Amino acid sequence: MTRPGRAPATLDEARQALHDGAAVVLPNSAPLTRLVTARRPGTVNEAKARRADQPVALWAHHPDTLGALADIWHLDDGRSTMARRLLAEEHLTVLVPVRGTAVPAWALPAAKDGWMLLFGARRQPLRPLLDDHPVLYVSSANRTGHPPAATTAEALAMFPDTVPVVALAAAEDPDDRHDPRGRQATTTVRLHPDGRMEIHRRGAQDRAFAGPAEYLRHLRQQYSPAEGPGPAATEE
Repeated sequence: MTRPGRAPATLDEARQALHDGAAVVLPNSAPLTRLVTARRPGTVNEAKARRADQPVALWAHHPDTLGALADIWHLDDGRSTMARRLLAEEHLTVLVPVRGTAVPAWALPAAKDGWMLLFGARRQPLRPLLDDHPVLYVSSANRTGHPPAATTAEALAMFPDTVPVVALAAAEDPDDRHDPRGRQATTTVRLHPDGRMEIHRRGAQDRAFAGPAEYLRHLRQQYSPAEGPGPAATEE
């Protein structure tokens, strides 16, 4: 239940909160759960009530951010394109291999043991908010010990008043009332330098398939450089 007097934030209010250094909770399209983002990784972790130095994902929502990282990924051009497509089209969270000594300081919070964690989903209505901040850190919208918030109401009840929770207009977010039991956090896929993939964490994208092997087969058929048809990246 939403706490009495707690109202969702507008995009303008969320933009100001991000500018001021706060974390905000944002919507995702069904079947994904909400996410929490901020300009500093520690702010994301504090909003989730966990230790400030815990690794978080880097949000791959801005072309300048991806462009700055391309040279440190331990992937050839074809596999780099594949990683971008998995992020932009499949809306996965992707672990990509990196050359550790070359990782810039702003990307280090998303890097651990030679891998970088990148988050790909982005709602089209959020562009006016996100494009102001090429570098954002992100995690699923939950407090420690709780499942990710599936709806605006759950997020409002879970997070403190210092963390604005954005609700889009009904016309822009028609599935906000989607059955919360059908929502999950994103699937996380590890992409190896040779193109091999493995599921690091099961989630929303793979659940419609019989098992991890079938979902990975789908990804190879759709996105591998030698096999994928290469449609243009999309937003929701």
